Amino acid sequence: MSATITGSDGKLRCHWCGAAPEFPAYHDTEWGFPVDDDFRLFEKLSLEGFQSGLSWRTILTKRQNFRAAFEGFDFNKVAAFTGDDVVRLLQNEGIVRHRGKIEAVVNNARKARELVEREGSLAAFIWRYEPAAKSLVEPQTASASAESISLSKALKKQGWKFVGPTTVYAFMQAMGLINDHVTDCVIRMKVERARKNFKRPG
Repeated sequence: MSATITGSDGKLRCHWCGAAPEFPAYHDTEWGFPVDDDFRLFEKLSLEGFQSGLSWRTILTKRQNFRAAFEGFDFNKVAAFTGDDVVRLLQNEGIVRHRGKIEAVVNNARKARELVEREGSLAAFIWRYEPAAKSLVEPQTASASAESISLSKALKKQGWKFVGPTTVYAFMQAMGLINDHVTDCVIRMKVERARKNFKRPG
């Protein structure tokens, strides 16, 4: 299978973005571009947890519903959710109604708030795990890395849930800690420029 497909503009893109009509815009404008906003980072970690065992298309098509249900993934607000909120969310047909995953988001919101109190921001902590260029492998050939394993372990040690190495690696791909667009993809250089100009939080 080719690593690329030809987009509607005649330019090559990562093959996976042709799998669903929702993917091209996500691929072209979000996936791989560096993010330092704490709430967006928390959102993506949460949605990757919800994706476990499901397709990303399922989650992406419900993303606005997830945002409404979880207060825009403001972890300061989600941290205050109670058991009644969990029951309410289990009745929300617009999201994935999985008790363990919903409870994990509430738990992780509390852990994120604690982390920010210690570290200053979620972004500052996460970006410490950006891989060195020399450790990168051929794009889209890995499902985990030494860095995703390390970040997963660090989060689990702090009490986070649904943050295994594969989940964390997908998160790192999406949030721009690595540029995993294939070499011939027209978006790869756009992401590379964005990463070059990105000021790492610290």
